[in-house]
Amino acid sequence: MRRFADPLAGLHGYLFPWVPVLLGLGIGCYFLLPREPGAALLVPAGLAALVLLALWRLGPVATRPFAMAAAVLVIGLVLAAVRAHLVAAPVLGFRYYGPVEGRLLLIDRSASDQLRLTLDQLVLERTAPDRTPARVRITVGGDQPHIRLEPGQRVMLTAFLSPPEGPVAPGGFDFQRMAWFLRLGAVGFSRSPVMALEPPQPGQVGLFFARARQRISDHVRQQFPDDAGGFVTAILTNDTSGLSTEALNSLRASSLAHVLSISGLHMSLLAAFVFAALRSAIALVPVVALRVSSKKIAAAVALIAAAFYFGLSGGAVATQRSFVMIAVMLAAVLVDRRAISLRSIAIAALIVLGLQPESLLQPGFQMSFAATVALVAAFAALRDRPEASWQMPRWLRPVAALALASAVAGTATAPYGAAAFNKLSGYGLLANMLAEPVIALVVMPGAVIAALLSLVGLADPVLWVMVQGARWILAVSDFVAGLQGAVVGVVSPPAWALPVLTLGGLWLVLVPLRSRWIGTLPVLAALVAWSLADRPALLVSGDGTIVGLMTAEGRAFSSLKGGKFIATNWMEDDGDLTPLKEAGRRAGFKLTDDGLTFALGNKRGVLVPGETAPDRIGSLCQTADLLIIAARTDEMAIPNAVPNAVPGPCQVIDPESLRLSGPLALTLWKHRVITQSVTETQGQRLWSGKPAPPPRPAMDSEMPTSVALP
Repeated sequence: MRRFADPLAGLHGYLFPWVPVLLGLGIGCYFLLPREPGAALLVPAGLAALVLLALWRLGPVATRPFAMAAAVLVIGLVLAAVRAHLVAAPVLGFRYYGPVEGRLLLIDRSASDQLRLTLDQLVLERTAPDRTPARVRITVGGDQPHIRLEPGQRVMLTAFLSPPEGPVAPGGFDFQRMAWFLRLGAVGFSRSPVMALEPPQPGQVGLFFARARQRISDHVRQQFPDDAGGFVTAILTNDTSGLSTEALNSLRASSLAHVLSISGLHMSLLAAFVFAALRSAIALVPVVALRVSSKKIAAAVALIAAAFYFGLSGGAVATQRSFVMIAVMLAAVLVDRRAISLRSIAIAALIVLGLQPESLLQPGFQMSFAATVALVAAFAALRDRPEASWQMPRWLRPVAALALASAVAGTATAPYGAAAFNKLSGYGLLANMLAEPVIALVVMPGAVIAALLSLVGLADPVLWVMVQGARWILAVSDFVAGLQGAVVGVVSPPAWALPVLTLGGLWLVLVPLRSRWIGTLPVLAALVAWSLADRPALLVSGDGTIVGLMTAEGRAFSSLKGGKFIATNWMEDDGDLTPLKEAGRRAGFKLTDDGLTFALGNKRGVLVPGETAPDRIGSLCQTADLLIIAARTDEMAIPNAVPNAVPGPCQVIDPESLRLSGPLALTLWKHRVITQSVTETQGQRLWSGKPAPPPRPAMDSEMPTSVALP
């Protein structure tokens, strides 16, 4: 043990940044558990963490680093479990249609650019309070011109509500999990007018900022109703509803969409501008500058400005994370510590993970901390090099610094963006180099100056300047998005690839020895495995109505009627950027007297309507290896309707088995078909809402949730 501990003792000052890494590993272990841990596991785990902390403080020096590492791992697991129980709220257990009354909490836009309302303090007809969700999110048809919607209003509308849906394929994005931590117990839509019942109640800080945000958005849009005005509104209030779908698509394709979300970039620029401006102003008055610490005063005021900007932005998760990072850095200035260092980033990560352990799984957390860590490490490496080895003309240094920052941040965040959105921008570096100087020198300083001048009603000229900067950024995004190869589709990585890549990258940055280069091995292994990742040969939706077959051209679909959302998500995971209409014309399914037939390797599959399935299963199974019953019918009880012995080796995927398994993925392996279900990958968790499937006798005619066809 001492052989390993002695080198660690010599690295004592470098070990602290590993604490949030280990905490994150413990949190990740919680989310990987197949079942929700109960008190029988959590209580002993908590006691074990206390014992390990005692060993860290009182045990032999040689064992202290290992005791601390184990304690932080266990604390991460327990912390995530406690957080999941603390946010627990009722989830709607049925489909609801009727009046919905509640307080308007948030107004935003959906991905399809429709008005979306988040309500709390809900009242649902014929629903007991203990079954009523804490929050619901409703997409509303039309813009509701008859009413002025404000956060804090009590409103009523008629809506369809249903429980949050799980992944559309095994291993896919789990909206149920995200909704659980947002306390969203139902989602739905409405085509009815929204009626106001009560005006907003005064005296609530959150609602004060929400109303201020609404007033700013309305004023900017009235003065500048085009996309540039919508861009400025997004920068000021985090509201992107003023941007057209075309503008949003261009920003995403050019890797500039990150400038819309109030996150680390905006917080850093705003705080830096306030800090530099105030410190320069104090320096202009020598009598004051000689008697006070201009640096600390500027840091304190910059912290207040960042806090106000945080409140005005609505406090989204990405903004919370950014504010914590900025607050830690400015606090370091106040206590005479280095503001930007790996240590301060580690403290920020500990605070964020401690308050919201679930943020570990969010792309925003991963991308922002990856970019920040990479930038700090890169510029620290330059600082430590002999100055003569990288000296350049003074006028060229800002350009080189911008290019280096864009390249480092872009490289560090690319894997996480590709894994989350299945896209890479081919010219993201070019777009950011053209746009970020305008954001730093025009847009963000303009935001601060406009806020000050708004107190005397003179903000409009500065807003006009901001809008001109926004027009330049939008022009850059349109130009870059129009270049050939601007967007490249990326297949979803294996589940283990991103964590392994992350640990390898952290090893490269956090280990100050020559052994740091060992970190390149897991990074390369993850990238190679990602590049060789294979997608399921067949995907089946949760009700069997949409089936996607992988062909030489890409995934072909049995039907797109009512399943465009599912098909789009499947294609994104495939890394396929083909328009959905074009993909719908791909050959793969053939209409015959039996139904829609398809070939899955050397197996013959048939997709049949549920209404005719019970009478035909026996005859279909004589010639088919796989039978999918395509429609859910309430009157059918397929397992009971299927004979106990069906001629041939036919396996059946029916509505009842899909109800238990959720969507399925079928993969070919050595001429065999391996089936994986969402129920298996999601597990029996608080948010999944699925009990363990009851044991049923195996029948040749059934398709279990995990089976290998011979």
